[in-house]
Amino acid sequence: MGRDKILTAEEVLDQATTYLSKDDVAFVKRAYLYAEEAHKEQFRRSGEPYIIHPIQVAGILVELGLDKETVASGFLHDVVEDTPITLEEIAEAFSNEVAMLVDGVTKLGKIEYKSKEAQQAENHRKMFVAMSKDIRVILIKLADRMHNMRTLKHLPPEKQRRIANETLEIFAPLAHRLGISAIKWELEDASLRYLNPQQYYRIVNLMKQKREEREQYLEQVITEVKNQLSDVSIDAEFSGRPKHLYSIYRKMVLQNKQFNEIYDLLAVRIIVDSIKDCYAVLGIIHTCWKPMPGRFKDYIAMPKPNLYQSLHTTVIGPKGAPLEVQIRTKDMHEIAEYGIAAHWAYKEGKALNKGKANPEEKLAWFREILESQSDTHDAEEFMESLKVELFADLVYVFTPKGDVIELPKGSVPIDFAFKIHTEVGNHTIGARVNGKMEPLDYQLHNGDIVEVMTSKHSYGPSRDWLKMTQTSQAKNKIKQFFKKQQREENVVKGKELVDKEVRHTGFDPKEVLNTENLQNIADRFNFISVEDMYAAVGYQGITASQIATRLTDKFRQKEAKQELEESIEKVQQKQKAKPSKGKPSGVKVEGVDNLLVRLAKCCNPVPGDEIVGFITKGRGVTVHRKDCPNVNVEEAKDRLLTVEWEDNQTSQKQYHVDIEISGYDRRGLLNDVLQSVNEIGTNIIGVNGKSDRNKMVIIHLTILIQNVQHLRKVVERLKQIKDVYTVERVIQ
Repeated sequence: MGRDKILTAEEVLDQATTYLSKDDVAFVKRAYLYAEEAHKEQFRRSGEPYIIHPIQVAGILVELGLDKETVASGFLHDVVEDTPITLEEIAEAFSNEVAMLVDGVTKLGKIEYKSKEAQQAENHRKMFVAMSKDIRVILIKLADRMHNMRTLKHLPPEKQRRIANETLEIFAPLAHRLGISAIKWELEDASLRYLNPQQYYRIVNLMKQKREEREQYLEQVITEVKNQLSDVSIDAEFSGRPKHLYSIYRKMVLQNKQFNEIYDLLAVRIIVDSIKDCYAVLGIIHTCWKPMPGRFKDYIAMPKPNLYQSLHTTVIGPKGAPLEVQIRTKDMHEIAEYGIAAHWAYKEGKALNKGKANPEEKLAWFREILESQSDTHDAEEFMESLKVELFADLVYVFTPKGDVIELPKGSVPIDFAFKIHTEVGNHTIGARVNGKMEPLDYQLHNGDIVEVMTSKHSYGPSRDWLKMTQTSQAKNKIKQFFKKQQREENVVKGKELVDKEVRHTGFDPKEVLNTENLQNIADRFNFISVEDMYAAVGYQGITASQIATRLTDKFRQKEAKQELEESIEKVQQKQKAKPSKGKPSGVKVEGVDNLLVRLAKCCNPVPGDEIVGFITKGRGVTVHRKDCPNVNVEEAKDRLLTVEWEDNQTSQKQYHVDIEISGYDRRGLLNDVLQSVNEIGTNIIGVNGKSDRNKMVIIHLTILIQNVQHLRKVVERLKQIKDVYTVERVIQ
């Protein structure tokens, strides 16, 4: 897939004509013109007209060979989110199908969440639920994310890291599970570029240095294999397989290897006409060069769950250098590149599957994960569960009939039983693995043949099973069993817990637990009835404190409003009384005397910052920086006061400032940071740091400084340290 070339709408439509009918292309063109009109006068951060983004997204979908509705939705995917146009108007102008696809990738709006993370988790959950109904939703989203990653350089560094991390955690694994390696590799490499730029460019440079040597070596190998194949009349296409930067990086980090120790940098791909030719070529390769033990994988006889098929072998090639060889047919290569999307070929509105596999069946794993949707009312918890399932290493075991079952690594026979059927899991009493009785907490291995023993007289799952199981499917089925068994008991228990939690907050349960308030909160958490909500609290599907917090929201807001009005009135009376005198904070308030003034801990203002005073109940005036996100100047103008720094500030007074430093996690980095700060006579009163699996480190410093000029001096010094990428002042 071309990364740098910016496609025009005409080029996208021309490519669509290679597989869509004339009427279908006209439908797609109408969607483009509609989007162009909707997005006119809108621009991206890069300064480009906004319509360029939908054109590139549609171009990626055309390259995947998707149907007219999907390509049209690619043009229209941001219309509802970013313009006044509604889904109803999209449905009327195009079709309900297009409106459904656009809705699937449209973020939730007009709802307030406790944090950006909670809102993002809800957006993802909405998209994944839509995806479980129609795979094309995620294909549009992957195309959208792919183009966003190509243009990420136009965003601030903090946003770059957040988006790159989200891409690496959610979208790249999704592309992998759907078998779309063409998208997966690009997303991973682009994410690495922003999460660990030093390692990214280091690997790029190392690859460039050895490029000519590798190309000569591969040319020698290909010539030799071609000569051998011509003797047996096998036609084949050859190419050097590009080694992707992120996979090299992962091997260097996880296996603690140097670049020159990664032996599969040299790889050749051979594409032939038939499966018979694949095995013939394998025999010739093994005749030419000695195979390395344990490095042969037959993904033709045993395809990966994401539909991938190929033969892999590593041999000791010319000059004694290890060489990886992949052998596959043309159809297999198409599926390896485009995965589940390669199964969508559309002609006159009718879907035709290539090959025997049904792509809808291949989505079973995803629908199983989404079964947790019915029990998980916390979107962030739901997303964590999904990430675990996406990232899990897998084991493949067999039923006694020879069917392959895919499970996360560490799974036990109970996971296997619930994967077969809920009733099989509920009535499990034992398991035979490879013909031998094994305990229910036995960890399954690749190739195990598992036979589950059941009994109609079983009393059902044990609560201990929740500690043994690995899959969210098994855990949710076990929880559902106990929920149904003990519903009445859970309802009573839930009522008691919620009542107790409301009392704990200081409110009267009789006032708070009225029918209308309870039903509103039950609706908000997607429960059918208030009893269902109480039952969920009883079996710990949701906490009593979550329910109590929502129930008392409006009562707390009412109290806070009354207290605020009283506080404002007191301060305004003091404002009329006496002129201002300097306060120990170093800040003076216009027209106010004898008033407590304190500096906000969220933004830690220092002399030189533009500041604003904010009336706070029981604490006088809190001084914030003008750009502090915790102060909305428009919404809180009746609580704001004019404040300014004292003219007679002495250089001895010092102020707390929080700084965040991000960089490459090398030995000695923290020591260099602390030494640099000490060298310019700045006191450090707090330090902590954390690193992630991408070798990125974040260091938080709390220092004492005198003014903005002093702070700039510290920041400039820190930026000069090797392997430090960014230095930012933090607002809590």
